[in-house]
Amino acid sequence: MAGHSQFKNIMHRKGRQDAARSKLFSRLSKEITVAAKMGTPDPDMNPRLRLAVQNAKAQSMPKDNIQRAINKASGGDSEDYEEIRYEGYGPGGVAIIVETLTDNRNRTASNVRATFSKNGGSLGESGSVAFMFDRVGEIVYAPEAGDAEAVMEAAIEAGAEDVVSDEDGHTIYCVFEDINDVSTALEGSLGEAKSVNPVWKPQNGTPVDQDKGATLFKLIAALEDDDDVQNVYSNFEMSDEDMEALSA
Repeated sequence: MAGHSQFKNIMHRKGRQDAARSKLFSRLSKEITVAAKMGTPDPDMNPRLRLAVQNAKAQSMPKDNIQRAINKASGGDSEDYEEIRYEGYGPGGVAIIVETLTDNRNRTASNVRATFSKNGGSLGESGSVAFMFDRVGEIVYAPEAGDAEAVMEAAIEAGAEDVVSDEDGHTIYCVFEDINDVSTALEGSLGEAKSVNPVWKPQNGTPVDQDKGATLFKLIAALEDDDDVQNVYSNFEMSDEDMEALSA
């Protein structure tokens, strides 16, 4: 399981569901607004907006909130968001990629740099860790979508590259440029996905122990608490024993 997904599960078990849900809706709304502003406000004619709306619906975001976010794109008072990616290292040499949407790059850069510094990490130059990741499409289905063999067959037919199935569900990976075609084909065979996103997938993991892991999780949590941060990816690996100890 990817380090970022493990971290999400830990935070879920620690009872941060409500705060995380509010934060999630805020991020989804911002992505919808940006997608609608960059293209047409019609999801059928705007692939990025279609994915953003699909993900919002999968998270049970109210229709009124979705439409409000779309309408905001055409309003004169909507912010001009800029997409900026930051890269750096966390405790134990773990590589971290931070994706942001901001209306003030100076504020965001200062906050991200300070967060790294305060939590045992260091912000690097652009490209300093991205080469350790692959930019791919990630399509997630619940366990109920089918057994591992059925999902694998559907993924192969749709043109995907890899499938990871476990008790939490199925994660399907495809070439970044094929994300719309593959997700559309899968929807026809497996139904609507829980989420469809472009992600940074680690090529290899960086092992960390429990002590380094605890500090790393604080760093990731602090980054994700920043209103300008949309996504955080890392390449850490940790033993099941250490993961369980940290989630206790």
